[in-house]
Amino acid sequence: MRTGLNIAIFDGTFKTTAFINRLIHGLSTTQNVFVFGFNEQLSHKIPNVTYVALGSTSHTARLYWLSFGFAVKALFLKGDFSVFITYINGMFTFKKQRLQQLNLLTAISLYKPHIFHIQWPSLLPWCEKLFENPAIKVVLSQRGYQNNVRPFVDVENLTYLQKVYPKIHGFHSVSKAMTKTSNKVYANPQKIDRVVYSGFTFNQLPFSETYTRNEKLQIISIGRPHWKKGYDYALKAMNLLQRQGVLFHYNIVGGSGNEELEYLVANYNLEASVTILPKVNQQKVYELMMQSDIFLLPSLEEGLPNVLIEAMALGVPVVATNCGGVNELVDETTGILIPTRDAERMAQAIRSFAKTPLPIINEQRLQARKRVMSKHSEKQMVAGMEALYFEVLGVD
Repeated sequence: MRTGLNIAIFDGTFKTTAFINRLIHGLSTTQNVFVFGFNEQLSHKIPNVTYVALGSTSHTARLYWLSFGFAVKALFLKGDFSVFITYINGMFTFKKQRLQQLNLLTAISLYKPHIFHIQWPSLLPWCEKLFENPAIKVVLSQRGYQNNVRPFVDVENLTYLQKVYPKIHGFHSVSKAMTKTSNKVYANPQKIDRVVYSGFTFNQLPFSETYTRNEKLQIISIGRPHWKKGYDYALKAMNLLQRQGVLFHYNIVGGSGNEELEYLVANYNLEASVTILPKVNQQKVYELMMQSDIFLLPSLEEGLPNVLIEAMALGVPVVATNCGGVNELVDETTGILIPTRDAERMAQAIRSFAKTPLPIINEQRLQARKRVMSKHSEKQMVAGMEALYFEVLGVD
């Protein structure tokens, strides 16, 4: 694989997701990686990576200091007096977002990335000027709500994406299902759209060799309380299980304080059987998973959720809805796959699991671990992304 590419990662912030951090770390071993961000909050920077601060509107003094620095560089390094004057005008008229935009464009001109990798469609309006620069190839990642929900409930957003997508040089999809969804927005035989699965370091996800099922089933779901997570169907399923005499306790991690969830718990008289926990750190998530008998993914829409991959890697049995790319991992050999929006089938799957012999469950757990290891290693992710970059650049 060729080395020495200049790759700019644009997430809007330095404090990005675990997946993007793993990608940055992996790419930095062979390529020159620059992380562009408005928000500079980051406790631990990745070695050998250049972090380029663009300034935040909530920290005016810092934004102005950074902007002045970029203005001076534009004048003395690029010889661009007109950009310098534009900066001065922006400072005196307090146009903070204009200064951020200038900082981004000036940083791009200084660091000269071959690839500008945008992590979220919501960042595209900041980057439209890049399409005028033939020396830079733009890649967009496609994952989650901004791709598989928002364009189909927000006509204005769909119209905007249909205008901009044809200008993008390459797309990264987190699953095959995401590629199909993307094609509903923009499809073209010449479109470069490659599936690169999220990568993990599996020695940080130790497989639980021993598994015992509690008489009182410990069920866990993890994720913010958004409607697409399907917690209303999960709680309805718990209501059915309680009425059927199934012993269980259900933890929803990350849903604390949500009035709708609290109302449903009370309405179904589940106060003794359901706990809604606050968001916790990654290590605590793993601990809670490994204390559970079942990981339940009740989502209505997903890309390919990292939390599902982590549960399967740890050896936690999975009951998951068939949404997004979930069926690229879960089938009868690796877990239980159920339809979306079907509380009765969800409850039935949990009852069935409670009666399944442990040898069968252990075989599913082992096959689940093998499945995610075969598709989701960090090495595969980095190689896949580099292959996409070089394809976009037209380099064999």
